[in-house]
Amino acid sequence: MTVTSGPASGRTAAPAEAPTHRVALAFEDGVTKFIDCREDQTVADASYRQRINIPLDCRDGACGTCKALCESGDYDGGTYIDDALSPAESADGYALPCCMKPRSDLVLQIAATSDVAKTQAAEFSATVVGLERLSPTTMRLSVEIPNRSELAFLPGQYVNIDVPGTDDGSGSPVRRSYSFANGPHEDTLVFLVKLTPGGAMSTYLTDRASTGDLLTLRGPHGSFFLRESMRPALLLAGGTGLAPILAILRKLRHDGSARRIHLIYGVSTDDDLVETETLDRMQSEVAGFTWDHCVSDPGSSAANKGYVTSLIAPRHLYGGDVATYLCGPPPMVESVRRHFVEAGIEL
Repeated sequence: MTVTSGPASGRTAAPAEAPTHRVALAFEDGVTKFIDCREDQTVADASYRQRINIPLDCRDGACGTCKALCESGDYDGGTYIDDALSPAESADGYALPCCMKPRSDLVLQIAATSDVAKTQAAEFSATVVGLERLSPTTMRLSVEIPNRSELAFLPGQYVNIDVPGTDDGSGSPVRRSYSFANGPHEDTLVFLVKLTPGGAMSTYLTDRASTGDLLTLRGPHGSFFLRESMRPALLLAGGTGLAPILAILRKLRHDGSARRIHLIYGVSTDDDLVETETLDRMQSEVAGFTWDHCVSDPGSSAANKGYVTSLIAPRHLYGGDVATYLCGPPPMVESVRRHFVEAGIEL
């Protein structure tokens, strides 16, 4: 007698659906689009099903047209010929979306503009829910959008915001770019704004803005974002360049990361120094996170006077095996780059 076992109903159980991962497609023009891709599905298939036409001439790894750099995540590269993707390119992190299948969330650099892929940055209608003057020079702007689940972004990215009541000369409102200071998992969107006399957004926030105002956001954009890794990281922030760093820290806290992270936060004056209580709290909540700050104004009351480069110590560099994230005004960015070049460290 043969005995078989199965569902009590006698019906065959449906096969389990393959796990699904989020794939970020970062285009050359700064637009980032997110798609959902199952582990039994190629990235190209998932992309086309979600109406994003990444460059593609074949679907079997024969031409190399879709070649993309995978900046973060694990995947099965699939089967292809060396003419389409050489072993050296594969070792450098390149893959073919027409063949690759995700094993985790991915970030892919697509060698085309969003225009070519027949897609564009998404547009969102936001309501102002918070206006907080953090200091004489800095405002925290908080907004909410009704379709929050549709706005996916990588910690470190930014959106363009239309400034109400302005005109750029062509009939369109003036737009300004601001990095998210909130984590990708948080419902309220938060931005730090440096108040500049006469600035379009600064004037709006200080003279006309109120809770309940409607704003238009477009994005996300940008190639500055947290890469998945357990390498130690050195974060360097200048002024309101702290915003994307806060997004990164909030993501690490949410993930329960134990990655070793050190932040050096530099500002011009004592008035520019904000969110210190937040950073102190992060230090107690994010394992492995430490931070320090400096003020370049010689008359500052800060313990450390000078620039962020003055606080970079050998212990922060781990012999070169460190991921460095740098965000701030152009003079600061250039100063840091020069510092690393002179030290023989490649950024």
